[in-house]
Order: sequence, then C-alpha cells, then structure tokens
Amino acid sequence: MNALGSGPRDEAGRPEEGRSAARVVVDARGHIVEWDAAAERLSGYGPAEALGRAAAELLAAGTLRAPGAEGWQGIFLVRHRDGRCLRLSGAVRSVVGGGHEWLLTDAETESPARGLEVRALSDWALTTAPVALTIYDRDLRCVRQNAAMRRLTGVSDEDRVGRSLDAVLSGPDVADCETRMRRVLETGQPEDDFQVRGRVPADPGHDRVFSASVSPVRRRDGYVVGVCTTVVDITEHHRHREQLALLNKASTYIGSTLDVTRTAQELIELAVPRLADFATVDLLDTLLRGDEPVPGPVTGDAVLRRVAVQSVLAGAPESVTKVGDVDVYPETSPPGRCLATGRSVLNRDVDAAVARWMRADPSRRAKVRTYGFHSWLHVPVTARGRTLGVVFFGRWQRDEPFDEADVTLAEELVARAAVCLDNARRFTRERSEALALQRSLLPRELPELSALEAASRYLPAQPRLGVGGDWFDVIPLSGARVALVVGDVVGHGVQAAAAMGRLRTAVRSLADVDLAPDELLTHLDDLVIRLAAEPEAHEGMGGPTGETGATCLYAVYDPVSGHCSLATAGHPAPLVVDRQGTTSFLELPAGPPLGLGGLPFEAADVEVPQDALLAFYTDGLVQSRERTMDSGLEALARALTTPAGSLESLCDRAVGDVVSGRPDDDAALLLVRPRRLPADKVVSWELPADPAVVATVRADVVRQLAAWGLAEHGFVTELVVSELVTNAIRYGAPPIRLRLIHDRTLICEVADGSSTAPHLRRARVFDEGGRGLMLVAQLTDRWGSRQQTRGKVIWCEQALPPADAASSV
Repeated sequence: MNALGSGPRDEAGRPEEGRSAARVVVDARGHIVEWDAAAERLSGYGPAEALGRAAAELLAAGTLRAPGAEGWQGIFLVRHRDGRCLRLSGAVRSVVGGGHEWLLTDAETESPARGLEVRALSDWALTTAPVALTIYDRDLRCVRQNAAMRRLTGVSDEDRVGRSLDAVLSGPDVADCETRMRRVLETGQPEDDFQVRGRVPADPGHDRVFSASVSPVRRRDGYVVGVCTTVVDITEHHRHREQLALLNKASTYIGSTLDVTRTAQELIELAVPRLADFATVDLLDTLLRGDEPVPGPVTGDAVLRRVAVQSVLAGAPESVTKVGDVDVYPETSPPGRCLATGRSVLNRDVDAAVARWMRADPSRRAKVRTYGFHSWLHVPVTARGRTLGVVFFGRWQRDEPFDEADVTLAEELVARAAVCLDNARRFTRERSEALALQRSLLPRELPELSALEAASRYLPAQPRLGVGGDWFDVIPLSGARVALVVGDVVGHGVQAAAAMGRLRTAVRSLADVDLAPDELLTHLDDLVIRLAAEPEAHEGMGGPTGETGATCLYAVYDPVSGHCSLATAGHPAPLVVDRQGTTSFLELPAGPPLGLGGLPFEAADVEVPQDALLAFYTDGLVQSRERTMDSGLEALARALTTPAGSLESLCDRAVGDVVSGRPDDDAALLLVRPRRLPADKVVSWELPADPAVVATVRADVVRQLAAWGLAEHGFVTELVVSELVTNAIRYGAPPIRLRLIHDRTLICEVADGSSTAPHLRRARVFDEGGRGLMLVAQLTDRWGSRQQTRGKVIWCEQALPPADAASSV
C-alpha cells in the first residue's frame, strides 16, 4: 500500500509540521482497514469498533468520494460517536489495491496559532471595529453588540442584551427592519444596503438615517441560529443628498409659469413637508401690479398681501390670513425685522421677540398655541436689490427645530423663487403695457351699422402676452358704406403688434380719404417699404427692404347697391356662404404681398348675394404644422355651414372647430353678414346744369323729408342741398346727381363730373362767394368728398335722434 505518511500534508504532499492528524485507510470496498489513535481521539470510536466497518456507515460521511488521480482536499462533515457533527479538514489519496488514505483534522481547532487568530478577529469585531453590529437570536433578542453600536445608540450591554430592536430605535421603520430580520432567519439569505430612519436614545431629538445590512448567523451544521445586523450612520450624507435633490427639483419646478401667484405657490409646495410643516408667501402689492418696487429693504410697519399658503393639513387651518387678504407686520416683529434688515430671522420656541409679536396679535397667538408651533423661520424675498416680500416657514408637527443647515436651504430656495417672482413681475408689467397697446390697436368692439352685422375673434400665437401681428377692422365710410380690412404682419409679439398698429393707422387714414381698394393698397405698399427700411423695424416687419413684411385684404361694401369692391395684397380671398349653405371663395386678382414694390394691385367688384355670410381670416387660422391650408379651409367651411343661434356663437364655434390647442401663428377671424338698405330709404335726382333747378330741388327735398318723418330737419337740409347743388352747377361739370339716404344719419350727396376737389376757404367781407362749404361744415356733423371713376361726390351727414335712426334700420 502506498501510504501518504503519518501526518497531514500540504498542497505539495509534504507533511505539515506541528499538526496531529488522524490517519484512516479504506480498502476498495470502502471498509476501514487502518485506524490510528488520533482517529479514535477525533471520532470517539476505538480500533475495535472501527476496523472492518464501512467508513460511510460509521462516520455518516456522505461527502466522502473517490480522490481521483490528483487526490482531493477540502472540508466536510462527519458524525462523532456521541452524535455531534464535526467539521473536518481532510486530504485523500489513492493507495495500492484500489483503496484510499484519509488524513483528517478538526477544521475549527487546526492549531493554537489559528485559534488565537480567530479569537483576535472576534475580539476586534466586538470592541474596536468601526462598523456598529448587533447579534440577535431567533427571537430577535439581542445577544451581543460591539462597542461601535454602544456609542451609536447610547445603550449599554446591561440595557441592551435580551431586548428587541425597539430598545435602541424608535420610528415607523422599526417594523420594516424586524420584518427583514425575520426573512433572513427563514431564508438564510442576507439583505444588504437598505435604509432605516428613526431615533436612538443617544440623540432623541433628531431623526437619524442608517444604512443597514442583515446577515444570517449559522451553526456548524449550517442551521441559522440568529442574525447579525450592521449599521452605518449616513444622516448627514442623506441630508445633503436630499437638499441637493430638493434644490435640483426647485430649478425645474419653481417658475413653470410667468404668474406671480403660481410661482409663490410652487415654492411652498416644494418646501412642505420636506422642509417645514407650514409655509406662507406674502408679497408687496406693487409686485402684484407689476410695478417696480423701491430699492432696498422695507422699513416701518409692512403691509403685505398673502399670495400662497401650504400646510401638512388640508385647508391650512394654521393660517391667520387667507390668500388674497392683507396682513400687517410691525417693524419689531420677526417678519418686520426680516424685511427691514434684508436677512433671515430664525426663532426657536416662544422667545422674547415672538412673545411680543403674539401679545400684539391675539388671533396669531391662538393659532400658535393650538398647533404648538415651536420653530419660526422668516426669509426675505429679494431680487436685483429690491425687497419683494417675505416667506415664512414653520414647524409644529415635526419635533426637530430649524438649524443653520435648514436656514441655508430655505434661503437658497427663496433666492431661486425670487428671480422667478421678479421675472413674473416684469412680465406682468410688460403684459399690461402690451395689452394696453393691443387695446389701442384693435377695435374694442365692432361698430353697429345698417350695412352689415359683424363678429370677430383674435387668437395670438403668444397667449401669455396677448398680442400679435394680425389685425382686422370695420371702418364706416361715407354714403352708408363700410370698409372691411384684414391683415397679417410677419412675426409675433410686441414688435409685430407695433408694426401692425402703424399699418392699421395708415389704413384708417387712407380710408378717410375714400380711396379705392387698389389705390389704398398701393399707398400701403409704399409705407411698408419705408418702414422695412428703418433698422429698428426689422424685427417687426420681417427684415430689410425686399423681404415680405405683411399681407392685407381691403374691401368696401355699399349697402345701397349690394356691391363689394375688393383688392388683396397677398392675402387669402374671403369665404362666402350663401343662404342655401353653399360655400365658395371670391375670385380676386392676385396681388403681391406688401413690401415688394413695383407690382400693381387690381380690384374686383362683386355683387354680394342676399343674406350671404362673408368670412375674412388670416392664414394662422387655417394653417399649422399639423394641417395644410386646404384642410383648414375645409374645416372652416364645414363650421360656417352649421346653423347657429347668432353670429357671435357661430364665430366661437368656427374658431373652436378649426383651431386645436395653441395656434402656431397669430389667427384672426372676421365674420360679416351684409345687409342692403331698403329701397324706400334712398332717393336720388338727376339734375341739369341750370341754376333755376335749385328751387325745385329744395322743394322736392322738403317733401321727401316729410315722407320720412324728418320734417324738423327740413330747414338745415334745404340750405345744405341749395349750397351743394349750386356749387356743382357753378364749378362742376355734368352729369349732376343729388342723393338722400335715410340711415342712422341723414346723408346728403351731390355728385358731378368734375374731379376738382373742393376745399374750405375764409371769405372776405365783400366777397360774393366762398361761404358755401363753410356753411355746410357748420350746419352738419360730418362732411367730405370722394373721387369716383368719373368726377367726385361731396357729402355731408346730419345726426338723427335715436328713434329716427332706429326706424331706418
């Protein structure tokens, strides 16, 4: 038999010095053939009991296996004679005859040096190891704790051994931690790196955060007899991480809108309950109006308006002042000192300053007593050297008072919110100015006219600002006619609105001259070219000269004839809906956009069907990134053919059906339902160029006024007709025509074939003429002249009492 030797061997097969190993030789059948004294001491079986028996039966060594060609070394379990289970270190090699030789050693007591090493490690873990650990039995009662755990919890071994986790930790996480410990007992699998929050006896006034792990404690046979918990105090690290996370969230959460009230609410929503149990924001009224606050701190008794409140309780019952109400803070109070000094004020418990404040305000004192406030923090809201208000943070539900780290965090949050609040204030001011500009540029309400009924809607692409570059207008003209305008300036916002305002003013001025649509657009084109050449106008008009700056459509509707004259400068044609609900677009000569120059504009004259509906619009209404203009026009046509109770409701529905969400471009819609004047409200006379006809005409006019029930206007009208007809005969050219229109005003028109424009002049004492137009101007409310294709028309209007004006509609 090729024996391995009389002692344990190392990996090279050499005997190890200083070790006493048991030697057992087993034959090919697995029966023991050699059994030495060391084997008897190790197992408890003597040679008489061991020799000849099967090794697996005697030792219950289920892990014994053939050694293989290279032999085998390792740890396995065998049964002692008294029933104990031994953990042995073994080495095995084959011997001659098919058997094998075992060299066995107790793995737990390999050598005195090894035992000393193990004990040293154990002593170190329970005395000087920096990681706090505790060993629990299967009932989760403490068996041992190390020195680090005693320092962490402040609980001695006498007060700790035999007690459960709640002896050293209080808080809602205790139950979860014990659940994890029981799970480790059942499964034998460790649970690592989970967080536990609570309070320990060493620091009962503050919550602590620990990183914990639970590992199983096993017996030699692998049975789990308990658990070992290790904890590391990560409170400061956790707090810093939470603060960074809060500040990071504040950078995106606060200031989501340019609304002062919403921004203030976002600030305290972020702070409660992470930082405080209750918080309020009080701001100066000047800030809410958008005015510029006075530089520096706020001194004296401060009058602030509550704009936001947040609490851990629903409805914020702790608040003394409701949102929107005014609160007064004496200069000696904590918020008053905060505003006066521009620095944060921290108060703990009811100190002298808080006591004085409470005595002066019984309602506030009652709230403090009811809810038990114990920590107050006031932080000033300052931006660009100006104080905007104060933010209050209070604690009553949480036991921990504010500390300096909390003050730093609160100041950082308020500083970020202050920038957003100041931006919101400046936006409020700019928006107020922009809205004032908008009100001055667009008609506040459309005029009530006999010629038509109109309704309009305007949707800026920047709804927060409320202004844009699209515009529309309804302009009363002479002879009961009305001008309809719709236009679009390139760009959005105030610059485009300012440019639009200049164009709208120009259109109104040119309309007063009563130019034909094509002539008016020609003059407007020259104006756009001049405006685009101005450097400061590039943003509003789309760029330097040569770039498209604006489009416009101008139409003049005559309710007497029912005809409409239109011309377009790059603007889409109106949509027409007749009484049968059939839709079509007016066919107009194409015209270039305003600002190109050198190209002509042409007008078209169309007869508007009775009871038809005209829709004037800008391309922002019917075109977007998601929809082509053709599909937008189809949607507009469908919306306008659906019956509606009124033109206003039809306008609302059309905008709602065509525009989905926020428009990509400014959008305007003007709906017009033209009306014709009744035939009996218009009378005209063709006159010869003979002065003798004046007397006859005067008599005819008086009879017509009596038929209209306007006899009291006969004297003035008789004088006006006499002067105008006489001037036409004397200075004009045939044909001469007189027309009276009974509308909301009494209109008198005299047309002749001469294009010479009349003008007022001051007549001298001995002049025989020159007083006619002066007399007309003095006797009537409005007068003027307009050019026709051949000749001119001089007109004047007299105001009628409401009853007479209403009867003409």
